[in-house]
Amino acid sequence: MSAAPSPEPGRDCPLCPRLHGFIAAWREREPSWFNAPVPTFLPPEGENSVKLLIVGLAPGLRGANRTGRPFTGDYAGDLLYGTMIKHGLARGEFKARPDDGLELVGAAITNAVRCVPPENKPVGAEISTCRTFLKPTIARFPNLRAILTLGSIAHQSTVRALGGRVAALPFRHGGRQEAGGVTLFSSYHCSRYNTNTGVLTEEMFVNVFSEIAAFLKS
Repeated sequence: MSAAPSPEPGRDCPLCPRLHGFIAAWREREPSWFNAPVPTFLPPEGENSVKLLIVGLAPGLRGANRTGRPFTGDYAGDLLYGTMIKHGLARGEFKARPDDGLELVGAAITNAVRCVPPENKPVGAEISTCRTFLKPTIARFPNLRAILTLGSIAHQSTVRALGGRVAALPFRHGGRQEAGGVTLFSSYHCSRYNTNTGVLTEEMFVNVFSEIAAFLKS
């Protein structure tokens, strides 16, 4: 009987040679950085408390790849964690470092691709390969009710991980669909590029979380 697939890749995961090599180069360049697959950020109450899973694209080079915590160390975390705190999905104060004491409440955060990709652009094979970790990540939360996907790549990989068809469950900002026994919400990614260009405003992002918070209370 084979063991269940792990939801977390090992520190030296070799499955994507390009990403493995990229991280190896950065380990030499910045030995004090995390420089490894970034693990899922869990609430202190554990897996059973998780009702919402947030799926991002991949670690940022000087963000999560440096700090080892999703959305920590670059602008995207300011908007994400600030919004989560407002909606009771996180507590404490976000100071953009993993020892800031911030805690999630009934939520977990992961990435569709766990390793930092060059130019923030994973290729299709890497996204597909890393889904071997996304699937068991979703499965590890027995009380999961909702998933929020940030951006089209995270959305499409999550749909596939849930056994759905991308054509039947397309990405759109503010989307709400049923897939694999959970409610799937979607938003543009909270990157500095999207907010600077007006693709995503803070109001748009807050509105998505307001809908999710209301759903989780229903």
